[in-house]
Amino acid sequence: MKNKLHQFVCLGMICLILLSGCAKDNNSLAAFQPEITNAADNFQLQTTNVTSTTTTIDYNWTNSGSMATINKSGVLNAGTAKVTIIDKNGTTVLTSDLKVTGDETTNVGVSGIWKIRLELSSYSGTLNFRVQKK
Repeated sequence: MKNKLHQFVCLGMICLILLSGCAKDNNSLAAFQPEITNAADNFQLQTTNVTSTTTTIDYNWTNSGSMATINKSGVLNAGTAKVTIIDKNGTTVLTSDLKVTGDETTNVGVSGIWKIRLELSSYSGTLNFRVQKK
């Protein structure tokens, strides 16, 4: 009985170790000291000197309106970066490549808690974008 308990504990520890390697890294920009403002109707993210970063980070953002604008002014040196904005009901209202600077407007969505998803793949550069209620 003692041997079976020992095997069970070892198996449990192995599973925990394997699962911890699968955890989503929601803090992978921390090394680059991002400046993030997340207020109702106004979200902004800026960070410089990002190097070789691959991650997906979701930010919950309150939009009291049914649309938003995004202003992008970062510099992409390598890799890819995109932002996807999802409304309260889970509908994607905008997907935008951060390589292209300028302003864009989302499609109409449902006001409430929206999700701003930042996806980086082997990204190096400066991130700078703002999302505001329209």
